[in-house]
Amino acid sequence: MDSNIILGADSYKFSHFYQDPPGTTLKQSHVVARGINKKFADYVSEITFFGLQSFIRERLLKPFTFSQIDFAQRFAAKHGVPFNREGWLRILKTHHGYLPVMIRALPEGTSVPIGVAQVVVENTDPDFPWLPSYIETELLRSVWYPSTVATISRAAKKIILAGLEKTSDDPDGQIGFKLHDFGQRGVSSRESAGLGGAAHLVNFLGTDTTEGVLHAMDYYTSPMDATGFSIPAMEHSTVTVWGREHEGDAFKNMLEKSPGPIIACVSDSYDIYNAAVNIWG
Repeated sequence: MDSNIILGADSYKFSHFYQDPPGTTLKQSHVVARGINKKFADYVSEITFFGLQSFIRERLLKPFTFSQIDFAQRFAAKHGVPFNREGWLRILKTHHGYLPVMIRALPEGTSVPIGVAQVVVENTDPDFPWLPSYIETELLRSVWYPSTVATISRAAKKIILAGLEKTSDDPDGQIGFKLHDFGQRGVSSRESAGLGGAAHLVNFLGTDTTEGVLHAMDYYTSPMDATGFSIPAMEHSTVTVWGREHEGDAFKNMLEKSPGPIIACVSDSYDIYNAAVNIWG
């Protein structure tokens, strides 16, 4: 599908270019969390902001083209909304297809109280005051989900750390691996896996979401050896393929062939108590 930023807005925004009062030259839009789900209210009082870099690099640093204007106009006509062809052509001519907007934002990973603006967008060319709110749809899509993931995982980290401080000799050294991410199989796309997986890495180091690590490397210049970590691990299929009578052989094979000091062994394929007491024990 054509990655056309002109078509990245909600349909109703196509008509906003003529709705401002005459003489309007500057507008600002901002991203702010207005509230929190009641079930998280006891654990979340701040929002952790994350996800802006990929939006900027993927959508704002790539110019649109004349053919994309033409296609957007045809789409709008069939879709039932007006189209600002003159405005988009002037942006193409004057700014070479790049949107004349300025974004001010908190450093990603920053946690702030609900109600504090995380992002402010304004137009830099007085001829296009409708642009800041036009890109709201794509901007919110880029930061809403990863900020939610980062916020919830930060709340989980605080709860886990409180327990470690009561029970561990090294809470700070252990906390990074106490909530492991297997989320890439349960999201809607590779992009979601990247955004959510990288957001998890704001707070933790353990992950099996490869897309999250790659996202952090691509958009945040995070080094490969300091971003997210996993270990060799069994799954039920690599145990049951040996057959019930050879479950112990599956465990033995894993111990003998796996590199490194840490591995994960699935032990409940048949009977977790038998595995713990009679095989491992």
